[in-house]
Amino acid sequence: MYLSCMKHLVKEEQYQKTKAIVVKFGEPGGTGELLQKKLLERSDKTYNWVYDYWLEDMYLNQRLALPVNSNPAMVFPKQNFKDRKDSLRFAAHLITGVLEYKERIDTRVLPVDFARGQLAGTPLCMKQYYRLFNTYRLPGHKRDTLVIHKPGSTEQEYIIVACKNQFFVLDLVVNKKKLKEMDILTQLEKIVKMAENSEERQPPFGLLTSDGRTEWAQAREVLIKDSVNRESLAVIEKCLCVLCLDNPSGMEVGDTSRALLMLHGGGHEKMGANRWYDKPMQFIVGEDGVCGTVCEHSPFEGIVLVACTEYLMKFMTGSPSKMGRATSVSELPTPARLLWKTTPHIQGLLKASAERLQRLVRDLDMDVHKFEVYGKEFIKKQKMSPDAYIQVALQLAFYRCNGRLVSTYESASIRRFHEGRVDNIRSATSEALAFVKAMTDQKDSEKMKRLWDAINAQTNYTITAITGLGIDNHLLGLREIAQELKMEMPEIFTDETYVASNQFILSTSQVPTTVEMFCCYGPVVPNGYGCCYNPQSDHLLFSVTSFHGSTETCSAVFIKALDEGLVEMRDLCRKSNKPQSSAAPAASKVAENNQGAGIN
Repeated sequence: MYLSCMKHLVKEEQYQKTKAIVVKFGEPGGTGELLQKKLLERSDKTYNWVYDYWLEDMYLNQRLALPVNSNPAMVFPKQNFKDRKDSLRFAAHLITGVLEYKERIDTRVLPVDFARGQLAGTPLCMKQYYRLFNTYRLPGHKRDTLVIHKPGSTEQEYIIVACKNQFFVLDLVVNKKKLKEMDILTQLEKIVKMAENSEERQPPFGLLTSDGRTEWAQAREVLIKDSVNRESLAVIEKCLCVLCLDNPSGMEVGDTSRALLMLHGGGHEKMGANRWYDKPMQFIVGEDGVCGTVCEHSPFEGIVLVACTEYLMKFMTGSPSKMGRATSVSELPTPARLLWKTTPHIQGLLKASAERLQRLVRDLDMDVHKFEVYGKEFIKKQKMSPDAYIQVALQLAFYRCNGRLVSTYESASIRRFHEGRVDNIRSATSEALAFVKAMTDQKDSEKMKRLWDAINAQTNYTITAITGLGIDNHLLGLREIAQELKMEMPEIFTDETYVASNQFILSTSQVPTTVEMFCCYGPVVPNGYGCCYNPQSDHLLFSVTSFHGSTETCSAVFIKALDEGLVEMRDLCRKSNKPQSSAAPAASKVAENNQGAGIN
């Protein structure tokens, strides 16, 4: 399967070299057989043989900064606040919803998710939900640690509120009583007032969390030498979530600018320091109505983020704000401001972090685009899977821009398995390549046949990946076992083809929502695209990112090619005869099987 995934993506000479390496690796009594035996032994001793390997490879070993490179964001509908107090009412109502959702998690009353579409009815692992509010990504010099706090512990009865780059503790339980929404509003108003006091203003320590992971780990080591800093860090690391109260950004408010503010805060001059990027759930409420959440991605996938935020959006619109009630706690203590001890060295670290964040902000090329010609209903009428159809359209767009296909990542949920996270659907199939070439110089009948071939290949690979039979996790497992055995790295893993197979120049994910909001994230390689899409019945929403620093990419050019390709594919479907009945079933059954599998 690995060879068939890569044959059409590398030069023939390189492919023949790789084929020989693969044959040797797979010989009876050879290296592959030994590693497979060891992997099977590991699978006998663990619930999920790939989980730890995958978590470290995908997240904890990565050294890039979390904003843009790793943390995805969910952009809420634009709010129309009359004034600051109105935005604080919204924030208090939102936190009330968060507490209600957390209680559902803690009391285990969340209904179990079941697979839809192909193999519908399979129960899905719920572990990721239990990591939404009780985890923290601790920076390390070579590898980060995912810290998991005991759920429902009394230690976690507070949130951190960021306002004007200052951090405050908002206790949610006072005198053994839970705060009502009115009390939360009262405390938020106090925090805003305290944040405005310039005499007590602390340096913008949140900036350090926006830096590369090794740089942040080194800075943290400097910070914890002082007990004041050590205590402030401990408080943040154990909080339930972070609420970021943002000033107006001064940017023209549109889908793209809102997405940028969620991903990186606009840099240190805007809201980039009013964040704590290591915390999995950060809720952002801007005075100008720009709201959403930015997440540290290592504890959970996109579908869990969608489920949580959709619950909150429905709570916000469906349950009235309870501001009219009498306050539950007569004397509310003043929220504590987190204090920091700084030195010239620490000031220098903050300055360096600010500069690196600014470079990242300047480099990100983002385009959020609503394709309004048609949506997933049209695709379903063709008896095609909307996800497979969009993936083929993305291949067409990339080919039109670059004249070739590249290794493509589409996250595939493997929550059918205990502790299952994701594997990869390799969308750059040979059938997709045949289709995109046919779109240039073939008759319509040939194009339609090639489109069906591409749709079916994509659908079949999706089923393979979500049922645990994909190649990426398996190859990762064999590679990691080789490292554990301290053997010389097998040639299959040092070969050019393997390196290219893991350079995901196109990183994609379907993150559908039932309420008006959308997800976005950055590219995973310097010369790549991040493409998150949200298929709705009458339109398709795309969030495309790339880096200005690359001469090979341009988000607007990619969107234009995608737009044109989607229109051509519609015209082709309309002109052609009815879809081939033999090809239709496999492609249509999986339509909703992989919804919101992951993010990047």
